[in-house]
Amino acid sequence: MRRWLIAVAIAILIGLSSYSALASSVWAAPAESVAELRDKAFALTQAGKFDLAEAYWSKLIERLPSEPALWSNRGNVRVSQHKLEAAIADYTQAIRLAPFEPDPYLNRGAALEGAGDWQAAIDDYNQVLALSPDDPAAYNNRGNAKGGLGDWPAALEDYQQAIELMPSFSLAYGNYALALYQVGQTERAVQIMRSLVRKYPGFADMRAALTAALWETGQRGEAESNWVAAVGLDKRYRDTDWVAHIRRWPPEMVTALNHFLHL
Repeated sequence: MRRWLIAVAIAILIGLSSYSALASSVWAAPAESVAELRDKAFALTQAGKFDLAEAYWSKLIERLPSEPALWSNRGNVRVSQHKLEAAIADYTQAIRLAPFEPDPYLNRGAALEGAGDWQAAIDDYNQVLALSPDDPAAYNNRGNAKGGLGDWPAALEDYQQAIELMPSFSLAYGNYALALYQVGQTERAVQIMRSLVRKYPGFADMRAALTAALWETGQRGEAESNWVAAVGLDKRYRDTDWVAHIRRWPPEMVTALNHFLHL
């Protein structure tokens, strides 16, 4: 079974792993205690209590050091605490133990993106796609990394592929709209942003982006309306440094938001 977590802060996808190999090893160890630790680790991870979750994943690793899912999942909670170097080490160990599983490559690529190592992230996403050619998360994330390199036309192609593979993938649609704005296709970008906001009224990223794009085109009433909704959902969009370096909007979108915020 594969589960995806959306790391909104950097707009990437990481996989919370539960490989089939783990189940067999759980029964080989003292079943009740290992199962209890595992349940607590998952519950704390899902609840966003990442420091506590990390401690439980570490306890599980002490019991079952040859289980790649445990290393990968500890890496996930370390990413969530911005412990990127430690997370990359965990994912690398998971890859050593399970070189044909795509999730650890996807996760390590996300951590490498967070560290600004765009090419290494692309290499990991390429490996995901070699193992799982129809993985929309890998295409979306690779698009983000290509954007990090400034290759927005290539990023657009990856976002489009992600959408074709998973038409309900709203995050990839949003990234596609942002990249369209970056390459000068403003009208099409705004059209997609409006569509996403209608379909997902709580999509703060698109409301903030639509605010900036509409302001630049003189549609100021609609821009203001979307801004009130955007900051009501997520106040971080007031901070253009966060938008540029953590959320990582394309430069033209960041400039447009700056124009709106500094009237």
